[in-house]
Amino acid sequence: MNRKIALITGASRGLGKNTALHLAAQGIDIIGTFNSKAQEAQALVQELEKCGVRAAMLQLDVSNSASFEDFATQLRQTLTSVFDREQLDFLVNNAGIGINAPFSETSEAQFDQLCNIQLKGPFFLTQRLLPLIADHGRIVNVSTGLTRFALPGYAAYAAMKGAMEVLTRYQAKELGARGIRVNILAPGAIETDFGGGVVRDNADVNDFIASNTALGRVGLPDDIGAAVAMLLSDGGGWITGQRVEVSGGMFL
Repeated sequence: MNRKIALITGASRGLGKNTALHLAAQGIDIIGTFNSKAQEAQALVQELEKCGVRAAMLQLDVSNSASFEDFATQLRQTLTSVFDREQLDFLVNNAGIGINAPFSETSEAQFDQLCNIQLKGPFFLTQRLLPLIADHGRIVNVSTGLTRFALPGYAAYAAMKGAMEVLTRYQAKELGARGIRVNILAPGAIETDFGGGVVRDNADVNDFIASNTALGRVGLPDDIGAAVAMLLSDGGGWITGQRVEVSGGMFL
């Protein structure tokens, strides 16, 4: 029996890498994408193979929707040659960046960059990959706690993620006929290098977040990777069209 296959964008580092490792621990084969960090991507392939799963990494710039046709062709070839499959089972739209800029100072270039990576990219990438996602498969998009609570400096970023939350409901509705479940995961503040590592490295920021979180600490990458794995597990089969916040209870 063929194992499940997950495609994770932005898998070479951070939450994408952690998600890949959590899914591999469940025996799920991994196809990851990276933008520029080819060496880190190859190191992850070796790490995943040590977990007993098959793995491959493909280059993808999610901000360049014109490249998605070629990427789909490369993905199809990889599915056949590495995994002996024609379709994958899970898509995790994880790749992204963060820009901290006050609303009054956000430039059009910053806005466009966020839109291309956080909204336009996953919109059209998912659309292009639909023929390669098996019926009864699953899609997990990634949002942020900042769509529920507001912190200065993230107006454009949170607006894109808010749009992704609306898109998720439409995807769940329109793809339900194929049995495809679509949900969106909204992490709270996590100790990674995202945004320059401020949550991880700035003690004052870390303490502030922890003091405003019901579970009394800042989130860790394992908290998010495990939550994605939960949504993709058999137990998540009756969940679709939902925003699932994974924040430990920030700002309740």
